[in-house]
Amino acid sequence: MEDRPYECEVCNKTFSQRCHLMRHLRTHTKEKPHACDICNKTFSERSNLIRHKGTHTKPKPYNCDICNKTFSQLSNLKTHLRTHTKEKPFQCDICNKTFSQQHGLIGHVRTHTNEKPFACDFCNKRFSHRPNLKTHLRTHTKEKPFVCEVCNKAFSNKSSLIRHLQTHTKEKLVIRKYV
Repeated sequence: MEDRPYECEVCNKTFSQRCHLMRHLRTHTKEKPHACDICNKTFSERSNLIRHKGTHTKPKPYNCDICNKTFSQLSNLKTHLRTHTKEKPFQCDICNKTFSQQHGLIGHVRTHTNEKPFACDFCNKRFSHRPNLKTHLRTHTKEKPFVCEVCNKAFSNKSSLIRHLQTHTKEKLVIRKYV
């Protein structure tokens, strides 16, 4: 058996090398020290940053004739075209609801199965969709990425920012959630 003397104090996972433990710790701290110098998106792993940078430099020869958006892969253009055609080829076997993309169907099926594969590293609360986990993590990290352009007050979620903006406009804004 491999010697694994480096142990995570948060989850007790062990590692053979200290650098592997240090990289693992970012899963708990949510530290993302690797930033893209083009768009400022951050990553916990250098390899993910390198992969991401390709999205800026990769040729995009596939063009949407409707809105002129460009794509590096033909399959991405075909998926995109469904936003214009409203085609929804993926159907739920349980309730017959349809989706334009397979990942939408996969996430929807979890509403029937109550599967919650995304767990919070801080409190073990579970979620059926990754974006819900990401939003929840801000309750632990205190991250507030949504900033009011009028007064610079920051919020942990977009809906709170939208509600706050009413204090500046004195108008009642309608908040819609599209699923």
